[in-house]
Amino acid sequence: MNAQTEHLMQAGPAGQIELAIDRPADSPRGHIVIAHPHPLFGGTLSNKVVQTLARAAVQAGWCAVRFNFRGVGRSEGRYDEGRGELDDLLAVVVAQAPEGPLSLAGFSFGAFVTSHAVTRLHAQRDIARLLLVGTAASRFQVDTVPAELHARTLVIHGEADDTVSLSSVMDWARPQSLPVLVVPGGGHFFHGQLPLLKDLALRHLVA
Repeated sequence: MNAQTEHLMQAGPAGQIELAIDRPADSPRGHIVIAHPHPLFGGTLSNKVVQTLARAAVQAGWCAVRFNFRGVGRSEGRYDEGRGELDDLLAVVVAQAPEGPLSLAGFSFGAFVTSHAVTRLHAQRDIARLLLVGTAASRFQVDTVPAELHARTLVIHGEADDTVSLSSVMDWARPQSLPVLVVPGGGHFFHGQLPLLKDLALRHLVA
């Protein structure tokens, strides 16, 4: 993302996991772990939306941790339909953010995996902020967000998303009474609207 990005490997449940870490200039307020889109459709830690979320996080004072799911980039293992990918995400949290304030973010498939990570971690860790973008509700069984985390959660979706329909996200959010912020005219990858996405994420992570 920038010259200061730290690239490293860590042990994971299916082998080594590739990470990229960006730190704010001052002492971080905590760590945010950001999950990328579908591994079989070009999703990586370098995805433009993922990088945008990381930039917003660093500007908001968070240490941003991006990683490649198993089988992507230098991460070992093979695609596991979300099960193993959840284990990867949890392993990154344990290794890179074992204590202190923790936030989670995910884009598309990464939002699906992140929703299940929230369910696993909620009883053990206080989750400061949750950010779900382009949530893949039409393609996967996205978990519900605990009611007590709703005020700390921002769900962003493009009005014109032709990969994951807005209606499918609303169908997921409606039973939870979980608000969804809709970007007018926005597509799945927010082409031409990444500065707006960054601003929305920044406001949420600073609040």
